[in-house]
Amino acid sequence: MHALEETQRKYAFQVTPSANKIEIKRAVEAKFDVQVEKVATMNRKGKAKQMTVRSNGHTIRTQGNRSSWKKAIITLREGYSIDLLKGETAS
Repeated sequence: MHALEETQRKYAFQVTPSANKIEIKRAVEAKFDVQVEKVATMNRKGKAKQMTVRSNGHTIRTQGNRSSWKKAIITLREGYSIDLLKGETAS
């Protein structure tokens, strides 16, 4: 993902599904001390998952779903960047 970060000033985060764009923008600006230009969000549906469980000597095959989640792509204003390894802004 270095290409997005370095060339387009974009960063991807997993956020709570109930968060809206305004809340995400305020949280990122407060946490990393940066100016956010744009927020894009997308809801990702959880994948179907096959499972085999052994119980009392019996083998039970069942299926379920992974959790659905929400992804936010943050575009920063010119001159700002985030160092995700340190959790602080990089000048």
